[in-house]
Amino acid sequence: MKRLLLFLGIILLFATEILRVYFIMPFPGSQKANTIDLAYFIHRNRIWFRLLGLVLVISPLYTYLIKGRTWSKVTLTVVLLLYAFIFFMFNFRFEADKMFYQPGTVRFASPADNKVALDKLVIGIADGDKAKAYPIQIIGYHHQVRDSIAGAPIMVTYCTVCRTGRIFSPRVDNKPEQFRLVGMDHFNAMFEDATTKSWWQQATGIAIAGQMKGQRLAELPSTQSTLAEWIALHPNTEILQPDTTYKKQYDDLAEYDKGTIKGSLEKRDSASWKMKSWVIGVKTDRSSKAYDWNDLVKQRLIQDTVGQVPVMVLLNNDSSTFHVYNRTLNGQVLSFEKIAGQPLLLKESSTGSTWDLHGKCIEGSLKDQQLAAVPSYQEFWHSWRQFHPGTTGYKRPVTDL
Repeated sequence: MKRLLLFLGIILLFATEILRVYFIMPFPGSQKANTIDLAYFIHRNRIWFRLLGLVLVISPLYTYLIKGRTWSKVTLTVVLLLYAFIFFMFNFRFEADKMFYQPGTVRFASPADNKVALDKLVIGIADGDKAKAYPIQIIGYHHQVRDSIAGAPIMVTYCTVCRTGRIFSPRVDNKPEQFRLVGMDHFNAMFEDATTKSWWQQATGIAIAGQMKGQRLAELPSTQSTLAEWIALHPNTEILQPDTTYKKQYDDLAEYDKGTIKGSLEKRDSASWKMKSWVIGVKTDRSSKAYDWNDLVKQRLIQDTVGQVPVMVLLNNDSSTFHVYNRTLNGQVLSFEKIAGQPLLLKESSTGSTWDLHGKCIEGSLKDQQLAAVPSYQEFWHSWRQFHPGTTGYKRPVTDL
């Protein structure tokens, strides 16, 4: 009986330390199953599991170490040392917030003083005459940067394994909240709030475990573009600057924007509709659709309908910045075409008016009219498909092929 209790106690102690981290970090096979509820249960009750394990092993452990044979003493000593090592690694090395730290200094610069390369991708947010840009190379390492705009707190997030950038209002039950990176679910970054200890999905802002399960953080409109394009639209923008403490970590993500980074979890698959293929995900109130990046690069302009919303997907001349607009204006659905020799301009078919790639009419009967932006994101196909069940993939009409 003592041997059985010892065996069960040791298994429980090892399993508690390993499984609570295994299920929420990118270990082989860990991110493909729906194990969040189990992971959260182990995480929240880990102290009780440890105490139970110790209760099971303490008596037989004393017996074998004091009265047992030499080989049993040696074996148990090795097992205890191994457990100490496992405990240390899974509590102080493998946890997400022990691997990815928040910036010690959140510093911004004007375009004139900026040190970030203009071709770098940024996640931008604007509120009135205030605008800020967050280089993906920087926030990709930190996963979240806490800041404010126009006096309101914001939580700028990015998950490099899903290629998802989102900006949220960090309020839970209408109260300001703090979050820490706790792990990932289906390869997507996951945050834990400090008050309720609930786990929140980065791609959706939804709490998927804990007291707040089913609640959603308010997402704020954001734009992904090159820094040069963002500055052109927002000349007075502020730009997040690198924290020199993390220069090596930023350097490791130097090729991330282009998808040529070496890491298998973050490198782009250049083929279409593969796990790591790039797509533009577009969502409306009731529907979502994905547009293959390779197809967009070839066409530059795609007109389609997502649910009941007529949309236009555009790619800038820099082949990095994209826009998605609602083609409905004043109750009329507009139709656009490219203008030969003028890659930065579009022509609207029914009025003959001229439009720029920012969805604004610059000449014609609709001059100064602005199309409404539709929420859209550049993302890995596996991520968009996972977090938007029922999504469809755009296919060009046969006449366009």
